[in-house]
Parts: sequence; structure tokens; C-alpha cells
Amino acid sequence: MSALEKSMHLGRLPSRPPLPGSGGSQSGAKMRMGPGRKRDFSPVPWSQYFESMEDVEVENETGKDISFAKCGSEGPVLLLLHGGGHSALSWAVFTAAIISRVQCRIVALDLRSHGEDVGNVVEAMYGDLPPPIMLIGHSMGGAIAVHTASSNLVPSLLGLCMIDVVEGTAMDALNSMQNFLRGRPKTFKSLENAIEWSVKSGQIRNLESARVSMVGQVKQCEGITSPEGSKSIVEGIIEEEEEDEEGSESISKRKKEDDMETKKDHPYTWRIELAKTEKYWDGWFRGLSNLFLSCPIPKLLLLAGVDRLDKDLTIGQMQGKFQMQVLPQCGHAVHEDAPDKCVSWLLVTCCPPLLNIELCCKYVAPEATVMPLSPPPRPAWPCDTGSL
Repeated sequence: MSALEKSMHLGRLPSRPPLPGSGGSQSGAKMRMGPGRKRDFSPVPWSQYFESMEDVEVENETGKDISFAKCGSEGPVLLLLHGGGHSALSWAVFTAAIISRVQCRIVALDLRSHGEDVGNVVEAMYGDLPPPIMLIGHSMGGAIAVHTASSNLVPSLLGLCMIDVVEGTAMDALNSMQNFLRGRPKTFKSLENAIEWSVKSGQIRNLESARVSMVGQVKQCEGITSPEGSKSIVEGIIEEEEEDEEGSESISKRKKEDDMETKKDHPYTWRIELAKTEKYWDGWFRGLSNLFLSCPIPKLLLLAGVDRLDKDLTIGQMQGKFQMQVLPQCGHAVHEDAPDKCVSWLLVTCCPPLLNIELCCKYVAPEATVMPLSPPPRPAWPCDTGSL
């Protein structure tokens, strides 16, 4: 079972009861708190991780603007694509980890159902001469990154990284995706409540990341006339309305009152209704392995578990066509749960080609520790001088 499938099934289970004598605290050094202390689930602003949040107008049929978060002003560009239902803020802690080690520019796109515009975004931002760019995508964003790279939509692309997405396990997980979405809470009482749920359900195992990431995943219910969270409340009323048309006006009034009460008690809901994107799921992941292998650039695959690689990926890995690393103690959101480990493997496997000799000397931060790109020269031997 893949990490994505485990995450979906675990998310539907009730919270684990506290262990005897544990006081309800979670295991792990980062989870231990002093007696009587509560964990802080308050939201954190994006400005603590990014320098700016901007919009770029993309030239397409709809003419929509795409938002993106930026950090850094020099060096190669790391173009970050979030997973389904997430936002650019899911890369906040990852951004802080890599900016502290490598001098580069971070551009985290906020893709709202129009991931096909990645190439147009690059053109709108940098014109005909874009800087060196590396694409990094998580889950659905990883699939979009592969499609973008294989279509040669970014001419200056120097590297590609997919995070926890494999064609075989992704296609298998799609069968249970709707059940997973139905098992999630439809509404939340507050941002703190949403953050707490994400951590305790295991959707995001890093509290620091959850406090900024969940802010981009939910929105206030104002303006929603029939939130999904109120369905269970009004189901019985709807059945009664069909049987008794004479009281339709009073029933309609009661429905509106129940809707308003739901909004008042649970004012936050999911920003993206993933269930409505089901018709696109197959196209995102089918054929992903061959597209990934066909990209003639350095490639890295980061996984949360030992996923079942299909025949093409297994052969490709044995042939050295891409690098793969498994981070077993992470959930599906690998870059949020273990940002430092992701950055380390990114630097070791993909950044040497990205940061070549000239770029490395120019862009690597002075305080960063970077592995040498080639072994030091050996001392001269007697056979080299002709003395033997």
C-alpha cells in the first residue's frame, strides 16, 4: 500500500486515544510538551517565509491571473508546484530550508485548476530569456511538472523533481479518492481547528508547516449559499418538503436558518472542491512513468514509502536514468513533513547539474556546506614524470 493510500485510510480513522500516563501527548521528541502545556495551532502568516505574494496575468482563453509566492532575488529559479487541494503556502517551510543553504530564487505557484499554464507563467515572468529553472512538484504538481518538462514548455529547464507520485500507485489510489474526500470534515470552526485536524489526522505531520499551509487550503464560508457541511442537517427537512408542499415556505425558511447557523458555527470550508476535478485525475497520472523517463534532464524521485515501481521505472532506475530516495517516516506531504531532508537530497542529486561549476561558485551561499562536484586532484606519481 502506498503512502498516499495509507494517508487516505488513516485520515478516516478517529483520533487515537491518549496512552496511559501520557497526558494525551504525541510520541516523538518534537511532539513532547511540558506538563499542562498545549500545542500552538494558531496560524502563521506567509510573510514569515516568503518575501512577496504577486499575480501574473497569463495569456490564454480565460485571461486569468495566477498568484505566486516569491523569495530570493538572485540565482537559479526553483519553480514549485503544489499538490491537489494545496496551495503555494505548502512550500513555506521547504523554502526557508533551502534559502538558508543555497542562493536561489523561489517561485511557488498557486495553481487553481489551471496547471496547464506553467509554461505561459514562465514566459509572462521572464520573457524569451528565462533564467535556469528547476521544476519541483508534489503529487498532482509532480505530474504537472512532468507534463511541462516533456512538452518542452520551459526552454531553460535544468532539473526535475517529483515528490511522492508514481503512476501505478497513483492510479490505484484514485479508486478510493472519493471515499477519502467524503471522510474529511466539510467545515471547520476556525483556522486553529483546521490546523489541529491536519496534524492529528496525519495529513501534515509537521506542526510548523501546518500552521502556514492550512491557511491556503481553507476559506471562510461567506457567500456560499449551500455549504456541504449543512447537508446532513437539512436532509430530513428536504424529504419532509417533498411530502408536504403546503409548508414549503416555512421549511425553506428553516433551511436558510440552518445554513446560517452552520456558517456561524463552522465558518471555514475547503477552498478547492477536489471531488469536482475527478474527470481530470486519469489524465494527470496515466503514462506518467514514460513521460518522466523521457525528460533529458537530471531527475529525482522522492517517496514517502517503498512504493511499487512499475516495470518502466524499475528499469530506468537500474539504468541510472533518475535518482530515487525514500523518506519512510513521512506522510504524503513529504516536503512539509521533512523539508530539511528533501533539501539535502535535492542538493546532492539534482543541484550539481543545476549548479554547475560556474553557477556553483556564484550562487552557493558562503555559509552553505556543499559536497564537492569532483574529487580533488591526486599528487603526481613517478610514472607521470617518466622516472620509472
